[in-house]
Amino acid sequence: MPFSNIVKTSGAVDSTEGLPIYYDLYVPSGNASARFPVIIFLHGFKGFKDWGPFPDACDQLARAGFAVVAINFSLNGVGENMTEFDQLDLFARETFSQDLDDVGTIIEALKRKRISTDKAILDTDTIGILGHSRGGQTAVAAAAEYPEIACLVTWSAVADYNARWSMQMKNDWQNKGYTEIMNGRTGQVMRINKEVYEDAVNNADRVIALNRVSNLHLPALFIHSRDDESVPHTEAEKLYRNCPSGEKELKLVDNTGHTFGGAHPFKEEEFPPKFAEILDDTTRWFEEYLK
Repeated sequence: MPFSNIVKTSGAVDSTEGLPIYYDLYVPSGNASARFPVIIFLHGFKGFKDWGPFPDACDQLARAGFAVVAINFSLNGVGENMTEFDQLDLFARETFSQDLDDVGTIIEALKRKRISTDKAILDTDTIGILGHSRGGQTAVAAAAEYPEIACLVTWSAVADYNARWSMQMKNDWQNKGYTEIMNGRTGQVMRINKEVYEDAVNNADRVIALNRVSNLHLPALFIHSRDDESVPHTEAEKLYRNCPSGEKELKLVDNTGHTFGGAHPFKEEEFPPKFAEILDDTTRWFEEYLK
């Protein structure tokens, strides 16, 4: 039976370099002695925890009987306002290694009860992870890195970021030390420093999903749109094929895009149909393998 009352609390914990990792914790309320498995939610590139339908999705997962921790990576470029890229100096140096370290920091904060609530008991021995796009790539790496993670779901995950760097980007890094991209939603020109590229190359065995997925023996669900305009669905197929888990599934969704119909801002009362579909599949997976 789904839970009708959800309590959301917000806070921050310090990253390994002392920057805030902002989080929202969603838990069912009504029984302070109830124990709930934890799901960590990771946003994607040029994303944040409050993007589009993500908060409502976290709320719905909590209604299914989970404690959900949605985070902003410490270098994602979004500050205290939570929805605007007002720290582009941080965005420019957001490495995959720091993202992965941030997940470890969150897990440690959960275990040490620095992230907690008086509304319920968080089962920090049973942690699932869910990530979208770049967050999906980091979720794969985290599932291989941290033994506390027992279940994985990815949405539109990138398999190998090192295959995505264009020659123009590499030339920019070589000649200028940075490259620039356009944020199509906000119109901002955003720098990516050379250190991001160097981190991805030098630490590929640790941070690149395709290199880590071969170590996963936990339940893993890879969801992707056949019509993804940003990350081809073949990325999910690569992750699925290279995952040795005996409990894995690949779900390819037709007639939708990279965010499954979700957009920012999201003010609708109902999820877009395809987004609702993949959220139902995600909920089913965690209910089967995390509880």
